[in-house]
Amino acid sequence: MNVLIAAYSAVSAWSIPAGQVARLRQDFPEHEFVHSTSDAETLTLIPQADAALGARFMREHIEAARRLRWIHSPAAGVGNLLFPELVAAPIQLTNNRGNSSATIAEHVIAVTLALLRDLPLAWRRQAARTWAQDEINAGRPIRTLRETRVLVIGLGSIGAEAARLAGAFGAHVVGIRRRVDAPAPAGVAAVVPPDRLHAELPLADVVIVAAPDTRDTLRLIGERELALMKDDAVLVNVSRGSLVDEAALVRALETGRLRGAALDVFEHEPLTAASPLWDRADVLVTPHVSGFHANHWNVVMATFAANLRRFAAGEPLLNLVDKQAGY
Repeated sequence: MNVLIAAYSAVSAWSIPAGQVARLRQDFPEHEFVHSTSDAETLTLIPQADAALGARFMREHIEAARRLRWIHSPAAGVGNLLFPELVAAPIQLTNNRGNSSATIAEHVIAVTLALLRDLPLAWRRQAARTWAQDEINAGRPIRTLRETRVLVIGLGSIGAEAARLAGAFGAHVVGIRRRVDAPAPAGVAAVVPPDRLHAELPLADVVIVAAPDTRDTLRLIGERELALMKDDAVLVNVSRGSLVDEAALVRALETGRLRGAALDVFEHEPLTAASPLWDRADVLVTPHVSGFHANHWNVVMATFAANLRRFAAGEPLLNLVDKQAGY
């Protein structure tokens, strides 16, 4: 079997280490592994591939893929892969959902607490060597996560873990997902369907966006949704930038009504230097790093190796993505 390894990125953390490719060749000598490090190289190599590992494939790649029957994405989100040609093709798509759930959930709690406790102001005053004891808590009172109402939009592995941690802090957690009949994850007091979003937003102190990137979630949080949010509410987005209308968010923040926003993902990445989000004291900008953790590639390769054995044996694959649903 010919297996294409095309897990490359301008961000080094998302590029597969050469040692992991060598390990595959050692563990699976019966297969031929070819390693691509660019889109052009992928286009050259993909016609011979039966399976592929990577998160960056485009229409021309799929059109050239005469033998390809399975793609494994090292990421959880696969929205960028769900273009019509790939959705229509007889290619199974699997992902590594769950790999970064714990680290992203911890990031959610960290930035939420930072905004509730005015830590960005403390950091700015530290840089200026200013003792700001009277200033902090003088405007918006410092708040605790305990007894806040937290709305988690999307209860996949990331949303469920963030909900569990928030619940452990004593928050009242409500989750939104399509399958309301399934058991509620730990820490979640109630699960409601997506059509309850507008009813829940006015009640929430913290809104966490953790839904998948699909056609239905495009700009899920826009002008109307931001207007519904409670005064002093916090918005956290660790999903994809397409789920939040950034221009509408800036306008909402300019009114001074929201307490702030913590954004790890953006409509266009890297975030342009001209974006007004950089200069806002009420916005925490992190450069799409909430999923970083030291064991990332070991976990990815364990899942890929298990699926490679299943694929070779004609068995059902783990973490199979519903290409029509988008997750």
